[in-house]
Amino acid sequence: MAKERTITRRDFLRGTAGMALAASLAPRIWTEAAYAEEKTKVILIRHPEAVSAEGKINREIVQSMVDDALKTRFSEKEPLQAWQQLFNSSDVVGIKSNSWKDLPTPKELEAAILRRLMDAGVLEKNISIDDRGVRNNPIFQNSTALVNVRPVRTHHWAGIGGCIKNYIPFVPRPSEYHDNACADLAKIWDLPIVKGKTRLNILCALQPQFYGRGASFFDRRYVWPYKGLLLGTDPVAVDAVGAHLLQKKRIAFFGEDRELDVPPTHINVADKKYHLGVSDLNRIQLIKLGWMEGVLI
Repeated sequence: MAKERTITRRDFLRGTAGMALAASLAPRIWTEAAYAEEKTKVILIRHPEAVSAEGKINREIVQSMVDDALKTRFSEKEPLQAWQQLFNSSDVVGIKSNSWKDLPTPKELEAAILRRLMDAGVLEKNISIDDRGVRNNPIFQNSTALVNVRPVRTHHWAGIGGCIKNYIPFVPRPSEYHDNACADLAKIWDLPIVKGKTRLNILCALQPQFYGRGASFFDRRYVWPYKGLLLGTDPVAVDAVGAHLLQKKRIAFFGEDRELDVPPTHINVADKKYHLGVSDLNRIQLIKLGWMEGVLI
């Protein structure tokens, strides 16, 4: 019969040390595994009556689309609760819009954002909506938070005009960023006036432009009533989904992915070089809400 082994104090201490080490490592192992599997969330919401046949945008429906998207993104039952996860009464908020004459950010969408910021407790005097004047705007100069909102469209220098590109008015000489298909646009996001301040990105896809060639190109033939909004906290992920949407529409319209002046490579550069967000569609969780006819993605 084998002799029964006595557990010494040294054995006990060695064993408890091992258990302590395992316990200390377990949360880290779980966290790293979860992080590896985690996907950044982008909300796509559409409504068949968001835009009329005449091109008129329905203010109430756009408000409800923004509200429902925020509720879903932040797992809240009420819009106000979702907005209060992002903003509070002490914030000074710049709404970085886009005023390009042919396809500006809709006033109805700007109004929806302004309303909910005020509902969340931000004082109206501490909110400003601006585009090309942001560098000299006191609200933007002293902002604690930014909302980034603009339409998605093809763009001569950048491939697409999206959330990343929307911050180019924060630099004094935008043309300096036009080289190599605007590859280094994400560098702008490191400027003190914007760094770490963007809490919400909304890419307006109510009436996107999916094709164009040449500077300031606009043609109604290549604008369609998609009646959607893309929303998220990661500008790179939102732009990646937006670029994918425009590509899918070109394929549906032309029967092929017709070439643009330049591909939107700045989106991938924003991820790989500047670590601004996620550009890989496989690492993006696209949550689709509302109207699904002709969704394309």
